[in-house]
Amino acid sequence: MPLVARTRPTCELRRQAGHLMPPQQTGTFKSFWNLRTTTKEAVVIRRLKSGEYRLYSRKVDPKTHKRKNLGTFKSREAAEKHEREVQYFKHHV
Repeated sequence: MPLVARTRPTCELRRQAGHLMPPQQTGTFKSFWNLRTTTKEAVVIRRLKSGEYRLYSRKVDPKTHKRKNLGTFKSREAAEKHEREVQYFKHHV
């Protein structure tokens, strides 16, 4: 019988690259959440050409087919902080 090379599933390759590992195995909590690629949620913080960071809503508006602008920030940390505040407000108020 000839030897047949087995191909690895994509999820296993991502796991080896650290995309699906829990935070304690990848080194930082931040890298785990910024690199996840298998969830339905989109990346909501984008870097603009001006160097600032813009926060967008996770859902696409059905009328305009675009994401709502939730603010522009000078640093990524500020945008992430505001995103946490938005999520807290959505679930606690």
